[in-house]
Amino acid sequence: MHSARSDFGAGYSARAREEKNSLRINASSTGVASVVQEGSRQGTQTSSFGVSRREAHDASAFYARSLYEGGGAELFAAVAHATIERRPSVEAKPLEEWADRLYCQTSEDMWQIPDGSVALAITSPPYNAGKDYDEDLSLADYLGLISRVGAEVYRTLRPGGRYVVNIANLGRKPYIPLHAYFYACHMRIGFLPAGEVIWQKGRGASGNCAWGSWMSAKAPRLRDLHEYLLVFVKDDFSRPDRGESDISRDEFMEATLSVWEIPPERASRVGHPAPFPVELATRVVKLYTYVGDVVLDPFNGSGSTTLAAALNGRHYVGYDINPEYCAIAQRRLDEAQKENADVTAGHLFEN
Repeated sequence: MHSARSDFGAGYSARAREEKNSLRINASSTGVASVVQEGSRQGTQTSSFGVSRREAHDASAFYARSLYEGGGAELFAAVAHATIERRPSVEAKPLEEWADRLYCQTSEDMWQIPDGSVALAITSPPYNAGKDYDEDLSLADYLGLISRVGAEVYRTLRPGGRYVVNIANLGRKPYIPLHAYFYACHMRIGFLPAGEVIWQKGRGASGNCAWGSWMSAKAPRLRDLHEYLLVFVKDDFSRPDRGESDISRDEFMEATLSVWEIPPERASRVGHPAPFPVELATRVVKLYTYVGDVVLDPFNGSGSTTLAAALNGRHYVGYDINPEYCAIAQRRLDEAQKENADVTAGHLFEN
């Protein structure tokens, strides 16, 4: 969990296209021109790991993606109507048969997890923005995937369980408010919105120069320094059970603020194009779970969520379809166990 974002892969893409009609977005097709600032600088292009400096930036490849099919103003007049496919129920079984494990498979069918057994799900799904780990899906196909996974998360959560989703908005021409679409998708499933956190990743002193027209009212652009953590609950805003809390007073006061200032993780250090900071995952885990609870990440990526859970005495379950990222997540757990015998490294299961 991003922000850890997992790989889409062929498995997700094929199923998304088969069920393309499950979400309908009506919009006409419009062309999008390359964006190149006037001047003598040589143009740049969006790379798979993003671009820090944006002067004379050629964004044509980004806007040519399927995400922008039917782009323009009509994109925002479209309303997604999701037909939610509910997966079969999974009966209760001993915790040791399914928890503390990583599953290298799609999270559209998490058949290993019994109904109502997870206290918290945290994830940072692929943003469909052209990173190395995702597919070039249309907005309808992308939201269809998010809805199918969300329905499975809903099934596995216990009453009062929380689902925390990290998401960023995309683009400029037009700006795609993904967080708004995510609200619509998850409320349609049955989730109740319980708040949102602004994850502030910096204060503008970095190399982000995507300001559009320089010192001119012609076409200035807002430079995003934040992402969202959307908090949903199942059935009830209060958990009916009680357990051992291990969050300190200072941690609680910090975690209950609506703005979190946490620096992003470096992709080169983790080996994932958009790693989710362990510090951020830890804050969510300690705020919303008791010691011994089960934490799930349906797009586990490099394993920041599962690592945070293991380091803090929680059970974990992680899903990802990319074998390389599954191996990275397992290695991080193994390394943590070497440093701390109390950490459960678990097992990696590949289909």
